[in-house]
Amino acid sequence: MTAVHDFPDKSGSAANLSARVLADRAEGEQYVASVCFKHGPPRLLGVELEFTVHHGDDPARPLDPDVLATALGPHTPRTLRPDSPAVPLPAGAPVSLEPGCQVEISALPQASLRVLHAAVEADLSHLTSLLSRHGLELGTAGIDEHRPPRRILRTPRYAAMERRFAPIGEGGITMMCSTAGLQVCVDAGEPHEVAARWAAAHAMGPPLLALFANSRVHAGRDTGFESARWLAVLETEPVRSQSPPPRGDPAGEWGRRMMDTPLMVLPRGERPWDAPEGLTFADWIGGRGAAGVLRRPTVADLDYHLTTMFTPVRPQGYLELRYLDGQPPGEWLPPVALVTALLASPSTVDAVRRVCAPVAGRWADAARCGLADAALAATARELVELGIAALPATGLPASTVTDITAGLRARVTGSRSLHR
Repeated sequence: MTAVHDFPDKSGSAANLSARVLADRAEGEQYVASVCFKHGPPRLLGVELEFTVHHGDDPARPLDPDVLATALGPHTPRTLRPDSPAVPLPAGAPVSLEPGCQVEISALPQASLRVLHAAVEADLSHLTSLLSRHGLELGTAGIDEHRPPRRILRTPRYAAMERRFAPIGEGGITMMCSTAGLQVCVDAGEPHEVAARWAAAHAMGPPLLALFANSRVHAGRDTGFESARWLAVLETEPVRSQSPPPRGDPAGEWGRRMMDTPLMVLPRGERPWDAPEGLTFADWIGGRGAAGVLRRPTVADLDYHLTTMFTPVRPQGYLELRYLDGQPPGEWLPPVALVTALLASPSTVDAVRRVCAPVAGRWADAARCGLADAALAATARELVELGIAALPATGLPASTVTDITAGLRARVTGSRSLHR
């Protein structure tokens, strides 16, 4: 998603800015705050849809990457075929792949949910048609229901990530190769709105995670958890996947956090990308520890470091809400519409924070229990009604609003099955 405003190019060109060596920690913090929280009126919406991909005749069969590349044709990402033209889908969304060849489409940001809906549906229809011609189909849950995790993409980044996460447990490889999320992207807002929008985006996370959780079955086994996907994320590195309660200065806090977060990977051409253990970005700038044998970091290195965070809400100029399980191909709109409605106005944002205060930070409980947790279920019901009241302002057709309203109420009251 493109943010409302571009970061000003102080060096005269983006290339010069990226190549600039960072002088000290303070410069790094200032840069992070500037590029991760860009200000402007909240007007753009985006969505990123991830899906596992399966052979239609046997969903448990390991995915054949050659069949996937043939199906995607000119849309194949270069991480799978380096010589691919990587053409975007007809409505403009680029296609990317996760390490297990989960497919992702990243819709271009739009000024209305109605336009975004039309664009995503066009690209999703095109994608499913391409896959079906070669016997492939998209998964319908936030985790691979049929196969254990297996890394298919052989990139140095993903190889280094797999080695890094292996000593921690199974969460890392599962997150990388078996999970699929639905990411909603919204503008950060005007300077006086950012802190409240940031706090609301976090606060509604646990009840919305519980509401749309659908990843209980993994590799043919009932995990017992409503969102085994989000538990896998939490079982990687806490410094990379968890967030403390938001406070009053999100940009400054994020800048400091990025300086204090250890490097996950260190791009080094043909050499392994494993980062020195425990080396923070601030250490690298200051030449401390193993950083003393490395070249000094540039703005481009810091930009790359920003991509290694898996927090529930990640600032990228806009706010990327990352906690929702991937939904079946035809059911992505209701959660996106609900999030959009809940962040539609300052008054609604304030109401979200008030309603969600009793369940703040209960990420693991939401993933384990879903709506079986009474407090999360009660909060989800309040959020749904709050969002329904604001749905007409999203610009969706009245009939679509009616359908979403009925579906949300059925889901939150349990009259619709949450398991597949």
